[in-house]
Formats: sequence, structure tokens, C-alpha cells
Amino acid sequence: MEQSREVLLEVKNLVTEFKTDSETVKAVNNISFTLHRGETIGIVGESGSGKSVTSLSVMKLIPNPPGRISSGEIIYHSRTNGPVDLVKATNKEMRSYRGNEIAMIFQEPMTSLNPVYTCGDQVMEAIMLHQNVSKKEARLRALELFKKVQLPRPDDILDTYPHQISGGQKQRVMIAMAMSCNPSILIADEPTTALDVTVQKTILDLMLELQRENDMGIMFITHDLGVIAELADKVVVMYKGKIVEQGSVYDIFSNPQHPYTKGLLACRPPLNKRLHYLPTVTNFMELNADGEIIEKQQSIQDIIKSAEVTKEERELQHKALYSRDKILELSNIKTYFPINKSMFGKAKDFVKAVDDVSFDVYQGETLGLVGESGCGKTTLGRTILRLVEPTAGIIKFKGRDITNLNPKDLRSMRKDIQIIFQDPYSSLNPRITIGDAIMEPMKVHGILQNDSQRKEKVMELLKRVNMTEQQFYRYPHEFSGGQRQRIGIARALALQPQFIICDESVSALDVSVQAQVLNLLNELKKEFQFTYIFISHDLSVVKFMSDRIVVMNKQGRIEEMGDADEICNNPQSDYTRKLISSIPKGELNDITASIESKKQFMLSGNVNLQRAMEV
Repeated sequence: MEQSREVLLEVKNLVTEFKTDSETVKAVNNISFTLHRGETIGIVGESGSGKSVTSLSVMKLIPNPPGRISSGEIIYHSRTNGPVDLVKATNKEMRSYRGNEIAMIFQEPMTSLNPVYTCGDQVMEAIMLHQNVSKKEARLRALELFKKVQLPRPDDILDTYPHQISGGQKQRVMIAMAMSCNPSILIADEPTTALDVTVQKTILDLMLELQRENDMGIMFITHDLGVIAELADKVVVMYKGKIVEQGSVYDIFSNPQHPYTKGLLACRPPLNKRLHYLPTVTNFMELNADGEIIEKQQSIQDIIKSAEVTKEERELQHKALYSRDKILELSNIKTYFPINKSMFGKAKDFVKAVDDVSFDVYQGETLGLVGESGCGKTTLGRTILRLVEPTAGIIKFKGRDITNLNPKDLRSMRKDIQIIFQDPYSSLNPRITIGDAIMEPMKVHGILQNDSQRKEKVMELLKRVNMTEQQFYRYPHEFSGGQRQRIGIARALALQPQFIICDESVSALDVSVQAQVLNLLNELKKEFQFTYIFISHDLSVVKFMSDRIVVMNKQGRIEEMGDADEICNNPQSDYTRKLISSIPKGELNDITASIESKKQFMLSGNVNLQRAMEV
């Protein structure tokens, strides 16, 4: 759709670089794009592609040193001052634009909100700073915004601190703060990463509603092309600091030209097919010795077709799988947490995190555990390991009741059941090398005879998870998120377990890195004959990994359980149907419907009719 609407932002030949001891890195390398009023432009790419640095450059929040905007223009068409080059703007001028005319929602709301001030105070501060109103008026405006972003109990949350509310609620507080001054441009940097698909859908719908009310331009930054399909008008694809492709959302999805774009589109787990493996960017391109891209002449359709599992294959696999013994049996598991204790320490009430859950897992099976945040899936995983003690019920591992094992026997049992945590960085000691971190549990359980043999084994494990022996001596902060997740997998493998619980182990990864890690987990399962419980809020990821799926609801109970394909194709529960409908699928029919909806909205008179007709 050709845009002839009012231009809000013009980025021209922008270069942002960072100086290190050994070199100068161009994080953003000569990029250009234009944002119009009422338009959403999606900027996509993997970590390190330069998309977040682009947004920080527009806000002039690049830390100097070591970073700086070395060349280019960022022309913002201000509603008060007309066209202005933000690159040349003073700090005082930028303070008048930030928050007031150009607002930003950051990726991690917990680190963006001040933990010592209430949510209301932080939104009120922005209102009083830019709108010259009294504290009473600012509070009323903040309350109005909290209602608009559909926060529950908005009066209470005004006086609540960030740590007292959920991730989705914190993100809504950030949106309320960003919208407090009716900005012309909203920059959203990965605002829905690691959120439930249902919460994500609510936030995306909210952003579109606020855009329509204020006719603002949105720069939406993400690694997930499925989200972009539902939200954007135009797409900018970035790779290693450069724009490799840009165009309308329909053109990019229907006919991608660059191999990197094809890779990003192909590596999202499909709901309507079952695949042996997920395609990755490497299926479409590789780099030569000079770092230049060499395209592989393969279509997305051909690669996906070659990876498809036939119905007959799956039936044979399941016939063999479910003739095996059960490795785990859960009977009526309850895990309650006491709240509202009396003065004598007796609980008056309980949070029923897991409430009467029963299921079995067969040897060699991957059982998917899916549900929204707060449904108890992580608590259940930790209860199985006895990291959290069950309130009631029986846990049997290989026929042995482990519910009341003493500490010595429990430690011995944990050698056979391992966990891969959601956040690998917080589960690694920042003060020891990753080699020592992997060796540590081997020492605790007496695996091999000495450190020399253990070191040799760790080197093998690192190579098995596609890392190098030299990385043995590095510290956790020296690795990317995807690499740290591989380290977590290597550490779990070190004890040669029979059963692994994967707790949201790919939720915060780029889709391309996520595809690599999921493929690796499946390869390792075949090689070492593992059994998995795979926990995630993303049903499409769980479906790709799982033989069966257990859907948990917010009451900590099982909503639905059965064959993974059957649950995705024919869900019996309204709750499961809601989860599936919330998944951004990125299908052309949905994109066409979204484009038509936007046209109809513009023609309805909510936006200037003449401008709409020009579009």
C-alpha cells in the first residue's frame, strides 16, 4: 500500500558505531527508511542485527563513549517545531521530545521501572514533566490510562510497586507511561518477548487501538515475523547492521527476496504441519571467508516439504513409544503456597499453584506442558524434582515413590532427572568459567575418576552442543543468550540423565536461534534416549517438540490432555482454543484481512477522510 500520508520520521544513511579496544564496530551501517503518521513499521532481525541500536539512535540514547552516531540524518517532523534533525539536537531539545512527542516501550519492563517508586508515581512523573499539570490532575490522568490499558484493579496498581505485579501488567504500565503525553511516534522494542501468547495478543490489540485513537506512527522492533504480520504495514529486515530487505508486509511474506528473510520466515514452528526438524537461516544462506552472503537456491516450500513427517511415520513411532514402560507417574499432585498468615504463623489461605494433577510419562516420550503464566506449569516441574515440596500426592520415578525420599537418596536421584532453566544466565555462576560450571555437578555425583577425565568429557559435550573447546575457559557474560542456553543443555547432559525437564528453555531466544536449540534437543533425545517434559507458554513450540500435550489452566488444573497434533487441530476446551487463536501465525489470509481492516477503519471517518482516500 503506497503511503502518501504525513511523514513523521526520515532516517537517512544512518551509521551508529561502537569503539572497542581493538576495532570500531558499525552496529547500524548506512540504513534509511521512512515512517508516516498512522503507520506501523516492523523492524526485524536476530540479536546483533542492529534493530535495538536503531531505536536508541532515534531517541539519542546511545551511550557515548563507547558509542556514537557517526553520520546520517534522523529528521523528525515535530508537531511544535517542524522538521528537526535529531542527530544535531541538543540534550535539552531531546528532553523536550522524549516521552512527550517520541515515546519508547523498552524490552524488559522490570529493569525499565524504578523499583522504589509506585507504578502510579512513575506515570505521574512523566505527565507532570511534560504537561504542566498538578499532582491531583496527573493522578486522575494516570488512573484513566491504567483503565485504558486494561489493568485489573487500576486504583490499587497506582499505589503498587513493580515487583508486586506480573510481567504482562508491568508491560501495560510501560505502555500507559509511553502513551501519557499522546506521542506522535511510539517505539516498541521487543515489548512482548517472553509474554504469554494471550497477554501478547491483548497488548498488540491495545497498541493498535491506541494508534487509531491518536493517529501515531509505531516503530515495532522484534525477532518474531509472526507478530509483525499481525501489526505492521511495512517491514524492514536487518542483518549485521544493514537493511537487507524492506517492503510492504504482504510483499515480504508472500515473496521474500533475500535468503535471510526466507530463513526467518521458515524457522517459525508451524501449527498445521509436523516436521522432523525446523529449517534455519543456514538452509538458505552461508557466509564465505570474506563474510559475504552466498545464497542457497532452495525455496521455503521445498525445505519444509522435505522435513514433513507423514501420518504413517507418526503412527508407527507412537505404537513403539507407548508399548514402553512408564518412567514417571504423577498421582493427584497438589502444591499449595500459604498466604495471609496469622500472628502465630498459621496460614489463613493458600495459593493453589498445582491442584490435583495426574499424568504418566513413557520412556523416550516428550510430554509438552503448556499454559499461561500463573497456571502452575513451572511449579509442577520443580515439584517433580522436589525443588518445591508437594502438599499432597505421589510422584513415582521408574516405579519408585520419590515423594518422601530423604535428602541423601534425593540427591542421588537427581542425577537421573535434570532441568534446563528458562534463564540460563541467572542459573550460571558469573564468577566461574562455563567449563567449571559444567564440571561441578560431575564432581558432586562422582562422575569419572579425576578432573582431567571430567575436563575431557566437558570438551566433548561442548562440541556436541555446537560450541568450541576454547570456550571452556570463558565466563557466562561473554556469551549470547543462545550460547548460554547451549551451556545449560551441556550441563544437564554432563550427568547422563534419563529424564530432562525443559522449563521455558527457548522462550526468550530469537526465532532462528530457537529453531537451532529445538533441533539440537531432538537430536540429543535420539542419541541419548532421553525423556523430556517440555514446558512453555508457546503452543506452536510445544506442538513441534511433543508427542502428547497437557494443557494447564490458571487454577493449576489440567484443562485438556492428549495427542499433540489432535489437541492443536481439534481442541476440545474453550481455554485451549483461546491459546491457539492467540498465536500469531503470519499467514497471508490474516495479513490480507488485517490490511482490509485498516483501510475500512480509515474510511470510517476516524482518521481524516481525505488522507485515507489518498492512501
